[in-house]
Amino acid sequence: MQSNDPSRATPPSGSGSISRVLVVDDSRLQRRILAGSLKKWGFEVIEADSGDAALHICRVAAPDLVLSDWMMPGMDGIEFCREFRQMDRADYGYFILLTSKSDKMEIAQGLDAGADDFLTKPVNPGELRARISAGDRIIAMQRELSDKNQMIGHTLQRLQAAYDAIDRDLVQAKKIQQSMVPELSRDFGASKVSLLLKPCGHIGGDLVGMFSARPGQVGFYSIDVSGHGITSAMMTARLGGYLSPVYFDQNLALVAGNDGHDLRAPTDLAKLLNERQLADTGIDEYFTMIYATVNLATGVVQMVQAGHPYPMIIRPDGGVEFVGQGGLPIGLMAGAEFTQSEFRMHPGERLLLYSDGFTECSLAAGGMLEAEGLADLVRCCQPGQSGQEFLDDLYWNLTEIMAPGQGMEDDISATLFEFNGL
Repeated sequence: MQSNDPSRATPPSGSGSISRVLVVDDSRLQRRILAGSLKKWGFEVIEADSGDAALHICRVAAPDLVLSDWMMPGMDGIEFCREFRQMDRADYGYFILLTSKSDKMEIAQGLDAGADDFLTKPVNPGELRARISAGDRIIAMQRELSDKNQMIGHTLQRLQAAYDAIDRDLVQAKKIQQSMVPELSRDFGASKVSLLLKPCGHIGGDLVGMFSARPGQVGFYSIDVSGHGITSAMMTARLGGYLSPVYFDQNLALVAGNDGHDLRAPTDLAKLLNERQLADTGIDEYFTMIYATVNLATGVVQMVQAGHPYPMIIRPDGGVEFVGQGGLPIGLMAGAEFTQSEFRMHPGERLLLYSDGFTECSLAAGGMLEAEGLADLVRCCQPGQSGQEFLDDLYWNLTEIMAPGQGMEDDISATLFEFNGL
Protein backbone atom coordinates (compact mmCIF):
# COMPACT_ATOMS: atom_id res chain seq x y z
CA MET A 1 0.00 0.00 0.00
CA GLN A 2 1.13 3.52 -0.76
CA SER A 3 -0.64 6.48 0.87
CA ASN A 4 -0.18 10.04 1.95
CA ASP A 5 0.01 10.75 5.68
CA PRO A 6 -3.61 11.76 6.48
CA SER A 7 -2.66 13.47 9.71
CA ARG A 8 -0.48 16.01 7.85
CA ALA A 9 -2.76 16.61 4.90
CA THR A 10 -4.36 20.04 4.49
CA PRO A 11 -7.43 20.50 2.28
CA PRO A 12 -6.87 22.76 -0.75
CA SER A 13 -8.65 26.09 -0.59
CA GLY A 14 -11.69 26.70 -2.75
CA SER A 15 -12.38 23.00 -3.29
CA GLY A 16 -15.96 23.03 -2.01
CA SER A 17 -17.38 20.53 0.46
CA ILE A 18 -15.21 17.69 -0.83
CA SER A 19 -11.50 18.19 -0.25
CA ARG A 20 -10.10 14.83 0.96
CA VAL A 21 -10.61 11.84 -1.35
CA LEU A 22 -9.74 8.23 -0.52
CA VAL A 23 -9.01 6.00 -3.54
CA VAL A 24 -9.25 2.27 -2.78
CA ASP A 25 -8.11 -0.27 -5.41
CA ASP A 26 -5.85 -3.29 -5.31
CA SER A 27 -4.41 -2.18 -8.70
CA ARG A 28 -1.58 0.31 -8.23
CA LEU A 29 -2.03 1.50 -11.82
CA GLN A 30 -5.75 2.23 -11.37
CA ARG A 31 -5.03 4.15 -8.16
CA ARG A 32 -2.37 6.26 -9.89
CA ILE A 33 -4.63 7.08 -12.82
CA LEU A 34 -7.45 8.23 -10.53
CA ALA A 35 -5.10 10.04 -8.14
CA GLY A 36 -3.50 11.92 -11.02
CA SER A 37 -6.82 13.36 -12.18
CA LEU A 38 -7.94 14.18 -8.66
CA LYS A 39 -4.73 16.00 -7.76
CA LYS A 40 -4.93 18.09 -10.93
CA TRP A 41 -8.39 19.18 -9.82
CA GLY A 42 -7.02 20.30 -6.46
CA PHE A 43 -8.13 17.45 -4.23
CA GLU A 44 -6.08 15.92 -1.45
CA VAL A 45 -5.73 12.24 -2.33
CA ILE A 46 -5.14 9.30 0.00
CA GLU A 47 -4.56 5.81 -1.44
CA ALA A 48 -5.30 2.34 -0.05
CA ASP A 49 -4.81 -1.04 -1.69
CA SER A 50 -7.43 -2.97 0.33
CA GLY A 51 -10.64 -2.56 2.28
CA ASP A 52 -8.88 -3.23 5.60
CA ALA A 53 -6.25 -0.56 4.92
CA ALA A 54 -8.96 1.88 3.84
CA LEU A 55 -10.90 1.35 7.10
CA HIS A 56 -7.76 2.15 9.11
CA ILE A 57 -7.31 5.40 7.18
CA CYS A 58 -10.98 6.31 7.69
CA ARG A 59 -10.57 5.93 11.44
CA VAL A 60 -7.56 8.30 11.46
CA ALA A 61 -8.87 11.01 9.12
CA ALA A 62 -12.34 10.52 7.68
CA PRO A 63 -12.41 11.33 3.94
CA ASP A 64 -15.11 13.44 2.34
CA LEU A 65 -15.30 11.12 -0.67
CA VAL A 66 -14.43 7.46 -1.20
CA LEU A 67 -13.73 5.98 -4.64
CA SER A 68 -13.61 2.22 -4.11
CA ASP A 69 -13.21 -0.65 -6.49
CA TRP A 70 -15.93 -3.28 -6.16
CA MET A 71 -13.83 -6.41 -6.79
CA MET A 72 -10.86 -6.66 -4.40
CA PRO A 73 -9.23 -9.62 -2.62
CA GLY A 74 -10.18 -10.02 1.03
CA MET A 75 -12.70 -7.32 1.91
CA ASP A 76 -14.40 -6.29 -1.33
CA GLY A 77 -15.96 -2.90 -2.06
CA ILE A 78 -19.43 -3.94 -0.85
CA GLU A 79 -18.14 -5.13 2.53
CA PHE A 80 -15.95 -2.04 2.90
CA CYS A 81 -18.93 0.18 2.10
CA ARG A 82 -21.02 -1.51 4.80
CA GLU A 83 -18.21 -1.07 7.37
CA PHE A 84 -17.74 2.55 6.27
CA ARG A 85 -21.42 3.31 6.88
CA GLN A 86 -21.22 1.78 10.37
CA MET A 87 -18.45 4.16 11.42
CA ASP A 88 -19.27 6.97 13.83
CA ARG A 89 -18.43 10.27 12.16
CA ALA A 90 -19.47 13.88 12.53
CA ASP A 91 -20.61 14.41 8.94
CA TYR A 92 -21.56 12.47 5.84
CA GLY A 93 -19.04 10.73 3.58
CA TYR A 94 -19.90 10.27 -0.09
CA PHE A 95 -19.19 6.78 -1.48
CA ILE A 96 -18.75 5.90 -5.18
CA LEU A 97 -18.26 2.27 -6.24
CA LEU A 98 -16.05 1.61 -9.25
CA THR A 99 -17.27 -1.44 -11.12
CA SER A 100 -17.66 -3.16 -14.42
CA LYS A 101 -21.02 -4.50 -13.23
CA SER A 102 -24.19 -3.19 -14.83
CA ASP A 103 -26.79 -5.74 -13.72
CA LYS A 104 -29.69 -4.05 -11.93
CA MET A 105 -29.67 -6.56 -9.05
CA GLU A 106 -25.97 -5.96 -8.47
CA ILE A 107 -26.48 -2.20 -8.55
CA ALA A 108 -29.30 -2.63 -6.03
CA GLN A 109 -26.91 -4.65 -3.85
CA GLY A 110 -24.44 -1.76 -3.88
CA LEU A 111 -27.11 0.79 -3.00
CA ASP A 112 -28.33 -1.42 -0.18
CA ALA A 113 -24.79 -1.54 1.22
CA GLY A 114 -24.73 2.25 1.38
CA ALA A 115 -23.13 3.36 -1.88
CA ASP A 116 -24.25 6.75 -3.22
CA ASP A 117 -23.18 6.38 -6.85
CA PHE A 118 -21.45 4.11 -9.39
CA LEU A 119 -18.81 4.58 -12.04
CA THR A 120 -18.08 2.02 -14.73
CA LYS A 121 -14.45 1.10 -15.32
CA PRO A 122 -12.46 2.31 -17.15
CA VAL A 123 -13.39 5.62 -15.56
CA ASN A 124 -13.99 8.57 -17.86
CA PRO A 125 -12.39 11.71 -16.30
CA GLY A 126 -15.25 13.98 -17.34
CA GLU A 127 -17.86 11.66 -15.86
CA LEU A 128 -15.78 11.32 -12.71
CA ARG A 129 -15.63 15.09 -12.29
CA ALA A 130 -19.39 15.36 -12.85
CA ARG A 131 -20.13 12.65 -10.26
CA ILE A 132 -17.84 14.37 -7.75
CA SER A 133 -19.65 17.67 -8.35
CA ALA A 134 -22.96 15.97 -7.66
CA GLY A 135 -21.56 14.49 -4.46
CA ASP A 136 -20.17 17.87 -3.47
CA ARG A 137 -23.64 19.42 -3.70
CA ILE A 138 -25.16 16.63 -1.62
CA ILE A 139 -22.49 16.90 1.09
CA ALA A 140 -22.88 20.70 1.12
CA MET A 141 -26.63 20.35 1.69
CA GLN A 142 -26.05 17.70 4.35
CA ARG A 143 -23.57 19.86 6.23
CA GLU A 144 -25.83 22.89 5.98
CA LEU A 145 -28.68 20.79 7.35
CA SER A 146 -26.41 19.44 10.09
CA ASP A 147 -25.39 22.97 11.07
CA LYS A 148 -29.01 24.06 11.17
CA ASN A 149 -29.98 21.00 13.19
CA GLN A 150 -27.18 21.77 15.62
CA MET A 151 -28.38 25.35 15.89
CA ILE A 152 -31.95 24.10 16.41
CA GLY A 153 -30.67 21.70 19.06
CA HIS A 154 -28.94 24.51 20.94
CA THR A 155 -32.07 26.65 20.62
CA LEU A 156 -34.23 23.82 21.92
CA GLN A 157 -31.89 23.41 24.88
CA ARG A 158 -32.24 27.09 25.71
CA LEU A 159 -36.02 26.88 25.25
CA GLN A 160 -36.15 23.82 27.51
CA ALA A 161 -34.17 25.66 30.17
CA ALA A 162 -36.55 28.62 29.87
CA TYR A 163 -39.55 26.30 30.00
CA ASP A 164 -38.20 24.56 33.09
CA ALA A 165 -37.71 27.94 34.79
CA ILE A 166 -41.26 29.01 33.85
CA ASP A 167 -42.62 25.67 35.02
CA ARG A 168 -40.92 26.07 38.41
CA ASP A 169 -42.36 29.57 38.67
CA LEU A 170 -45.84 28.30 37.78
CA VAL A 171 -45.63 25.54 40.37
CA GLN A 172 -44.79 28.17 42.98
CA ALA A 173 -47.54 30.45 41.62
CA LYS A 174 -49.99 27.57 42.03
CA LYS A 175 -49.04 27.27 45.70
CA ILE A 176 -49.53 31.00 46.15
CA GLN A 177 -52.92 30.86 44.43
CA GLN A 178 -53.97 27.90 46.56
CA SER A 179 -53.07 29.92 49.65
CA MET A 180 -55.84 32.37 48.70
CA VAL A 181 -58.32 29.58 49.49
CA PRO A 182 -56.96 28.44 52.87
CA GLU A 183 -60.14 26.53 53.78
CA LEU A 184 -62.20 24.37 51.45
CA SER A 185 -64.96 23.89 54.00
CA ARG A 186 -66.06 25.83 57.07
CA ASP A 187 -68.99 25.64 59.44
CA PHE A 188 -70.91 28.79 60.35
CA GLY A 189 -73.08 27.64 63.23
CA ALA A 190 -75.28 24.86 61.85
CA SER A 191 -74.72 26.05 58.26
CA LYS A 192 -71.70 25.37 56.07
CA VAL A 193 -69.83 26.76 53.05
CA SER A 194 -67.70 24.43 50.89
CA LEU A 195 -65.45 25.32 47.96
CA LEU A 196 -64.21 23.60 44.80
CA LEU A 197 -61.35 24.99 42.66
CA LYS A 198 -59.91 23.03 39.71
CA PRO A 199 -57.66 25.10 37.39
CA CYS A 200 -57.31 23.72 33.86
CA GLY A 201 -53.55 24.44 34.01
CA HIS A 202 -50.97 25.16 36.69
CA ILE A 203 -52.86 28.30 37.59
CA GLY A 204 -56.28 29.63 36.69
CA GLY A 205 -58.63 32.57 36.59
CA ASP A 206 -61.35 31.25 38.89
CA LEU A 207 -61.60 32.23 42.53
CA VAL A 208 -63.96 31.13 45.30
CA GLY A 209 -64.10 32.21 48.89
CA MET A 210 -66.03 32.87 52.09
CA PHE A 211 -65.78 35.04 55.20
CA SER A 212 -67.71 36.11 58.26
CA ALA A 213 -66.95 39.22 60.31
CA ARG A 214 -69.48 38.51 63.08
CA PRO A 215 -71.72 35.60 64.16
CA GLY A 216 -74.94 35.18 62.23
CA GLN A 217 -73.58 36.68 58.98
CA VAL A 218 -71.68 35.00 56.18
CA GLY A 219 -70.55 36.16 52.76
CA PHE A 220 -69.37 33.90 49.93
CA TYR A 221 -68.58 34.29 46.24
CA SER A 222 -67.62 32.70 42.94
CA ILE A 223 -65.48 34.67 40.45
CA ASP A 224 -64.33 33.89 36.91
CA VAL A 225 -61.73 36.22 35.32
CA SER A 226 -61.73 36.49 31.52
CA GLY A 227 -59.02 34.58 29.67
CA HIS A 228 -56.63 31.97 30.99
CA GLY A 229 -53.12 31.60 32.29
CA ILE A 230 -50.81 34.02 34.03
CA THR A 231 -52.74 37.24 33.34
CA SER A 232 -55.97 35.81 34.71
CA ALA A 233 -54.15 34.33 37.70
CA MET A 234 -52.66 37.73 38.53
CA MET A 235 -56.15 39.21 38.45
CA THR A 236 -57.47 36.52 40.81
CA ALA A 237 -54.57 37.23 43.17
CA ARG A 238 -55.57 40.87 43.20
CA LEU A 239 -59.22 40.06 43.79
CA GLY A 240 -58.24 37.64 46.53
CA GLY A 241 -56.62 40.59 48.31
CA TYR A 242 -59.78 42.65 47.87
CA LEU A 243 -61.85 39.86 49.48
CA SER A 244 -59.47 38.64 52.16
CA PRO A 245 -61.01 36.23 54.68
CA VAL A 246 -58.28 37.15 57.18
CA TYR A 247 -57.57 40.88 56.92
CA PHE A 248 -60.99 42.47 57.33
CA ASP A 249 -59.68 46.04 57.00
CA GLN A 250 -58.57 45.19 53.42
CA ASN A 251 -61.75 43.32 52.50
CA LEU A 252 -63.91 45.52 50.27
CA ALA A 253 -66.97 43.42 51.11
CA LEU A 254 -66.80 44.57 54.73
CA VAL A 255 -67.59 47.93 56.26
CA ALA A 256 -65.93 48.93 59.53
CA GLY A 257 -68.25 49.91 62.37
CA ASN A 258 -67.90 50.90 66.01
CA ASP A 259 -68.06 47.32 67.23
CA GLY A 260 -66.48 45.45 64.32
CA HIS A 261 -67.26 44.87 60.64
CA ASP A 262 -70.53 44.43 58.79
CA LEU A 263 -71.18 42.93 55.38
CA ARG A 264 -71.47 45.44 52.58
CA ALA A 265 -74.56 45.15 50.36
CA PRO A 266 -73.75 42.90 47.36
CA THR A 267 -74.64 45.55 44.77
CA ASP A 268 -72.42 48.09 46.54
CA LEU A 269 -69.52 45.65 46.40
CA ALA A 270 -70.09 45.07 42.67
CA LYS A 271 -70.07 48.84 42.00
CA LEU A 272 -66.92 49.32 44.06
CA LEU A 273 -65.09 46.50 42.26
CA ASN A 274 -66.26 47.85 38.90
CA GLU A 275 -64.82 51.29 39.73
CA ARG A 276 -61.54 49.77 40.88
CA GLN A 277 -61.24 47.64 37.76
CA LEU A 278 -61.90 50.49 35.31
CA ALA A 279 -59.72 52.97 37.19
CA ASP A 280 -56.57 50.97 36.41
CA THR A 281 -55.25 51.82 32.95
CA GLY A 282 -53.78 49.05 30.83
CA ILE A 283 -56.05 46.36 32.24
CA ASP A 284 -58.39 44.85 29.65
CA GLU A 285 -59.57 41.91 31.72
CA TYR A 286 -63.03 41.75 33.21
CA PHE A 287 -64.62 39.16 35.46
CA THR A 288 -67.97 37.63 36.25
CA MET A 289 -69.09 37.20 39.85
CA ILE A 290 -71.77 35.95 42.16
CA TYR A 291 -71.53 37.44 45.63
CA ALA A 292 -74.09 36.56 48.29
CA THR A 293 -74.64 37.39 51.92
CA VAL A 294 -76.82 35.39 54.28
CA ASN A 295 -78.49 36.23 57.56
CA LEU A 296 -78.21 32.87 59.31
CA ALA A 297 -81.03 33.72 61.73
CA THR A 298 -83.62 34.33 59.02
CA GLY A 299 -82.20 32.50 55.98
CA VAL A 300 -82.52 35.67 53.87
CA VAL A 301 -80.01 35.74 51.03
CA GLN A 302 -79.02 38.95 49.27
CA MET A 303 -77.12 38.35 46.04
CA VAL A 304 -75.65 40.16 43.05
CA GLN A 305 -75.16 38.34 39.74
CA ALA A 306 -72.58 40.07 37.53
CA GLY A 307 -72.42 38.09 34.31
CA HIS A 308 -71.97 34.78 36.16
CA PRO A 309 -74.10 31.66 35.47
CA TYR A 310 -77.42 31.51 37.33
CA PRO A 311 -77.02 29.94 40.81
CA MET A 312 -78.96 26.83 41.69
CA ILE A 313 -81.02 26.14 44.80
CA ILE A 314 -81.09 22.42 45.61
CA ARG A 315 -84.14 21.32 47.59
CA PRO A 316 -84.03 18.55 50.22
CA ASP A 317 -86.26 16.42 47.94
CA GLY A 318 -83.76 16.69 45.05
CA GLY A 319 -85.60 19.40 43.14
CA VAL A 320 -83.58 22.29 41.72
CA GLU A 321 -84.37 25.91 40.92
CA PHE A 322 -82.22 28.52 39.18
CA VAL A 323 -82.27 31.99 40.76
CA GLY A 324 -80.84 35.41 39.92
CA GLN A 325 -81.47 38.35 37.62
CA GLY A 326 -78.41 38.33 35.40
CA GLY A 327 -76.28 41.44 34.98
CA LEU A 328 -73.14 42.84 33.36
CA PRO A 329 -69.67 41.49 34.14
CA ILE A 330 -67.46 43.70 36.27
CA GLY A 331 -64.91 45.86 34.48
CA LEU A 332 -66.73 46.23 31.17
CA MET A 333 -68.66 49.50 31.53
CA ALA A 334 -68.21 52.60 33.67
CA GLY A 335 -71.23 53.42 35.81
CA ALA A 336 -72.77 49.98 35.29
CA GLU A 337 -75.83 49.29 37.43
CA PHE A 338 -76.17 45.99 39.27
CA THR A 339 -79.41 44.43 40.49
CA GLN A 340 -79.70 42.79 43.87
CA SER A 341 -81.75 39.61 44.30
CA GLU A 342 -83.27 38.61 47.62
CA PHE A 343 -84.83 35.32 48.61
CA ARG A 344 -85.26 33.18 51.70
CA MET A 345 -83.72 29.76 52.16
CA HIS A 346 -85.17 27.07 54.39
CA PRO A 347 -83.27 24.56 56.51
CA GLY A 348 -81.90 21.71 54.42
CA GLU A 349 -81.69 23.77 51.22
CA ARG A 350 -78.39 24.34 49.41
CA LEU A 351 -77.26 27.17 47.16
CA LEU A 352 -74.74 26.23 44.45
CA LEU A 353 -72.62 28.89 42.72
CA TYR A 354 -70.51 27.63 39.81
CA SER A 355 -68.36 28.91 36.97
CA ASP A 356 -69.07 28.33 33.27
CA GLY A 357 -66.32 25.70 33.29
CA PHE A 358 -69.17 23.38 34.27
CA THR A 359 -71.87 24.47 31.85
CA GLU A 360 -69.55 25.00 28.86
CA CYS A 361 -67.70 21.70 29.29
CA SER A 362 -67.53 19.68 26.04
CA LEU A 363 -69.18 16.28 26.35
CA ALA A 364 -68.30 12.92 24.86
CA ALA A 365 -71.82 12.76 23.41
CA GLY A 366 -71.31 16.12 21.71
CA GLY A 367 -72.30 19.65 22.67
CA MET A 368 -71.85 21.28 26.05
CA LEU A 369 -73.21 20.41 29.47
CA GLU A 370 -75.42 23.53 29.79
CA ALA A 371 -77.41 24.43 32.92
CA GLU A 372 -79.94 21.60 32.65
CA GLY A 373 -77.12 19.10 32.25
CA LEU A 374 -75.59 20.42 35.46
CA ALA A 375 -78.94 19.93 37.19
CA ASP A 376 -78.90 16.30 36.02
CA LEU A 377 -75.38 15.88 37.41
CA VAL A 378 -76.53 17.25 40.75
CA ARG A 379 -79.33 14.67 40.83
CA CYS A 380 -76.78 11.94 40.10
CA CYS A 381 -74.77 12.71 43.23
CA GLN A 382 -75.05 10.18 46.01
CA PRO A 383 -77.98 10.81 48.41
CA GLY A 384 -76.99 12.25 51.74
CA GLN A 385 -73.75 13.78 50.51
CA SER A 386 -72.93 17.26 51.69
CA GLY A 387 -70.12 19.78 51.72
CA GLN A 388 -66.81 18.86 50.13
CA GLU A 389 -67.95 15.30 49.49
CA PHE A 390 -70.85 16.56 47.37
CA LEU A 391 -68.63 18.90 45.33
CA ASP A 392 -66.03 16.20 44.72
CA ASP A 393 -68.72 13.79 43.54
CA LEU A 394 -70.20 16.48 41.29
CA TYR A 395 -66.79 17.10 39.70
CA TRP A 396 -66.17 13.36 39.28
CA ASN A 397 -69.54 12.96 37.55
CA LEU A 398 -68.50 15.72 35.15
CA THR A 399 -65.18 14.07 34.28
CA GLU A 400 -67.03 10.86 33.45
CA ILE A 401 -68.96 12.52 30.60
CA MET A 402 -66.25 14.90 29.31
CA ALA A 403 -65.09 14.57 25.70
CA PRO A 404 -62.35 11.86 25.80
CA GLY A 405 -58.74 13.00 25.47
CA GLN A 406 -59.71 16.65 25.58
CA GLY A 407 -59.30 17.31 29.28
CA MET A 408 -60.44 20.48 30.98
CA GLU A 409 -60.83 23.38 28.58
CA ASP A 410 -61.58 25.92 31.31
CA ASP A 411 -61.16 26.31 35.04
CA ILE A 412 -63.91 24.66 37.08
CA SER A 413 -65.01 26.08 40.40
CA ALA A 414 -68.01 26.05 42.70
CA THR A 415 -69.22 27.37 46.06
CA LEU A 416 -71.82 25.41 47.99
CA PHE A 417 -73.79 27.03 50.84
CA GLU A 418 -75.82 24.64 52.99
CA PHE A 419 -78.37 26.38 55.16
CA ASN A 420 -79.39 24.93 58.49
CA GLY A 421 -79.82 28.12 60.51
CA LEU A 422 -77.61 29.25 63.33
